[in-house]
Amino acid sequence: MEKDLTTGSVFQNIVSFSLPYLLAYFLQTLYGMADLFITGQFSGTADITAVSIGSQVMHMLTVMIVGLAMGATISIGRAVGAQERRRAALSIGNSVTLFMALSVALTALLLALVRPIVQAMSTPAEAVEGTVQYLTICFVGIPCITAYNIISSIFRGLGDSKSPMYFVAVACAANIGLDYLFIGGLDMGPAGAALGTTLSQALSVVVSLVFITRQKAGLSLQKDCFRPRREVLAPILRVGVPVALQDGFVQVSFILITIIANNRGLNDAAAVGIVEKVISFVFLVPSSMLSTVSALAAQNVGAGKDDRAARTLRYACTLCLAFGLAVGVAVQFAAGGIVALFDSTPAVVTAGSQYIRSYIWDCMFAGVHFSFCGYFCAYGRSGISFVHNAISIVLVRIPGAYFMSRLFPDTLLPMGCAAAAGSLLSVLVCVGALVWLRRRGALKSAGAA
Repeated sequence: MEKDLTTGSVFQNIVSFSLPYLLAYFLQTLYGMADLFITGQFSGTADITAVSIGSQVMHMLTVMIVGLAMGATISIGRAVGAQERRRAALSIGNSVTLFMALSVALTALLLALVRPIVQAMSTPAEAVEGTVQYLTICFVGIPCITAYNIISSIFRGLGDSKSPMYFVAVACAANIGLDYLFIGGLDMGPAGAALGTTLSQALSVVVSLVFITRQKAGLSLQKDCFRPRREVLAPILRVGVPVALQDGFVQVSFILITIIANNRGLNDAAAVGIVEKVISFVFLVPSSMLSTVSALAAQNVGAGKDDRAARTLRYACTLCLAFGLAVGVAVQFAAGGIVALFDSTPAVVTAGSQYIRSYIWDCMFAGVHFSFCGYFCAYGRSGISFVHNAISIVLVRIPGAYFMSRLFPDTLLPMGCAAAAGSLLSVLVCVGALVWLRRRGALKSAGAA
């Protein structure tokens, strides 16, 4: 289960670690894609809009949990790289305790706020009840979402990206089957989509726990490892909280953009919801690089190998730029067909095609700043990730989308440009931060926080 990422070819380590993670992330994203696709096969635009809005809220919560779990991955990875088994075991135990307590509190809070959340999303009237049903069921499943992601973060901190892939593969297959049963067979609409997702996530947790009990990680987890310790939780939270806030801020910007689109009418709301799902699928590669760079760099920082951590960043940025350019060109020719897979309504296809043709370029720039985020996190500098995203969102992404929507009411094309411009600004801030930190000598293992 544990793998040493501090030796061998850096490029080969990136590929061997990122591919299983990429596939796992693909399968996890397929949850939402399957919900939307299968709903579209058996229901109308109102149910499609309900699922797209509800799943966007759930995606925001999930990425914030994943962001917070980044602190566990970094803490475990650095301990493993430094060959400090006891510290790694304490990081694992304290992470489990922290996230289970958090999931219970979060579930209670969100169940009490379902309708205010739906209202805050400016959900079209036709989709309100469907969205409430979807979110209520999904909120009940938050402990399962949390459990899966903290287990996955632990494995990745140990250098193992394959095991989480197996867990989510089983759950994804179950989710698709349950969606067809609940949505197609039982005509449950958005509630059926949410129920299928929640039950499949519960299955994923069961499978992962069975797997863990049969594996030997070379670590001794005693009861005292699960007792909260300030000195263990502090570095986890120091890295995880800024990343969670950053991811939450990004998702809030997506939600605000969705609200802007919702106020343009049902067709534009459906178009934006569909494109957001497609973009989340395309973003698998750049997103996988964030976790890949953070896990690889963390072990190398723990082992005192700063040069390997820097090479990890360079390779990841190159791969993301190449991928972003290729997919950006391809989407210009396939935009209409992609949107029509989910909703063949002519007005939705037209609006969605406009939006995705400009929005897709965000993938290229986002991949670069995701890679920088992973690198900064490995050195305990995750606050930089929050800062550059906040600057991008406040100065470009949200105001750009708003003004483009007002200035161009008949097309979504300019709204997509705001996203790409925001990510480009993030890249520039990250490069500036890298130069500044290196001049101060702040990116060295001995001085890492």
